[in-house]
Amino acid sequence: MTMQSTPGSSGYLNLYPDRKMSFFKNPYILGLTAVAGIGGMLFGYDTGVISGALLYIKDDFEEVRNSNFLQETIVSMAIAGAILGAAAGGWINDAYGRKKATLIADVIFGSGAIGMAAAPNHYVLILGRFLVGLGVGVASVTAPVYIAEASPSEIRGSLVSTNVLMITGGQFLSYIVNLAFTRVPGTWRWMLGVSAVPAIVQFTLMLFLPESPRWLFTKNRKNEAVDVLSKIYDFARLEDEVDFLTAQSEQERQRRKDIRFTDVFKSKEIKLAFLVGAGLQAFQQFTGINTVMYYSPTIVQMAGFESNELALTISLLVAGMNAAGTILGIYLIDHAGRKILALSSLGGVFTSLIILAFAFTNQSSDNQLYGWIAVLGLTLYIAFFSPGMGPVPWTVNSEIYPEEYRGICGGMSATVCWVSNLIVSQSFLSIAEVLGTGSTFLILAGICVLAFVFVVTSVPETKGLTFDEVEVIWKERAWGKNQDTRNLLSSA
Repeated sequence: MTMQSTPGSSGYLNLYPDRKMSFFKNPYILGLTAVAGIGGMLFGYDTGVISGALLYIKDDFEEVRNSNFLQETIVSMAIAGAILGAAAGGWINDAYGRKKATLIADVIFGSGAIGMAAAPNHYVLILGRFLVGLGVGVASVTAPVYIAEASPSEIRGSLVSTNVLMITGGQFLSYIVNLAFTRVPGTWRWMLGVSAVPAIVQFTLMLFLPESPRWLFTKNRKNEAVDVLSKIYDFARLEDEVDFLTAQSEQERQRRKDIRFTDVFKSKEIKLAFLVGAGLQAFQQFTGINTVMYYSPTIVQMAGFESNELALTISLLVAGMNAAGTILGIYLIDHAGRKILALSSLGGVFTSLIILAFAFTNQSSDNQLYGWIAVLGLTLYIAFFSPGMGPVPWTVNSEIYPEEYRGICGGMSATVCWVSNLIVSQSFLSIAEVLGTGSTFLILAGICVLAFVFVVTSVPETKGLTFDEVEVIWKERAWGKNQDTRNLLSSA
């Protein structure tokens, strides 16, 4: 079967336009995406809820109130857990499948949430944050891969981006929950503990969902895989998809071995793919998104608005814009493409960081104008970041690796994301205290320029490509376009 006639390729869909899938055509795939995306909601809720809860944790624990280090540790301990969860998540995905990995993540996350709600001191709270992070780390690897492997290639970007919508929706929900519990006894305990609910919901629903059809094929469980695919495609395309995946899985079994971390760097094309995927994840964090999401109420207070409730209300608006921007990204990622979306996003993010730097450099206690300029900068930052640099790194990482490397490379790339996240969140308040908040935002703006150059020079456009067409891109980059890459692909 030639690359042009591969099911889901542009040549195939031009030949059979009636077989092309649209985003809302199949309720089954949307339902599967929504349930898998609850892992993204846990991810988003956790990153958002701590920003408001921290305001009240400081009221209850004097040691936390008097220590920037403890505040940063409470925020970032979840990220430390996520680093380990993401690193292990790739192996869990490959060994046990995407479904079991999701169930494991839910159990760990739910345990951590209940532990935080009952924490008698900041030590137990930090332990609970670590457990929650482990669950989030596994989920951050699993959900995009599970969705991508069940998605038709022509709408894969939109469906994977729906997981990012769940992340931003979770952040938005966390601010609503934060506001709802501001006047309830126990405040932060409710804020942190309620996150066990979506974990329980996902665990229950996931029991009734199938495993990824591509993973089933690699495990020689063809009948189960065909049953799943029959619910996604009509009969005409189903036959072609099954024939292609059967042939492909046989090739992969012949070349498949126990993949180790070091194997990623022994293959030139896999190394190139991983460097692009990991680079996008790193730049997503180092351009400051979780500085904004973790500390937005604190930033609002630093801008001169001292009321906890006002800070949370403004942060709720910022989180709402984040979710709305992601919806725009879901549409654009399969229309405009991944690369142009990332570049447009970075251009706006750079401008927003300059506005934030200007506001904090010039702020004064007797002039609230610069405080409002800072709020404007936060809002513009989210408006530009959310449609582009929010979904693009996760989407690209779900589609640029061959099947046998998808779990381990996805886990390694997500680990890079969480390590970068940890560095930013653990250092932001301390750097801002030493250099000033304005100078800190200028540093982030400089990193944004580097990210722009990276996307221009290194990131390929993968819009509408099948997994196999993407694999050819890396073989051509590694060995040159004069190589017969189709032969390389079929003989690998």
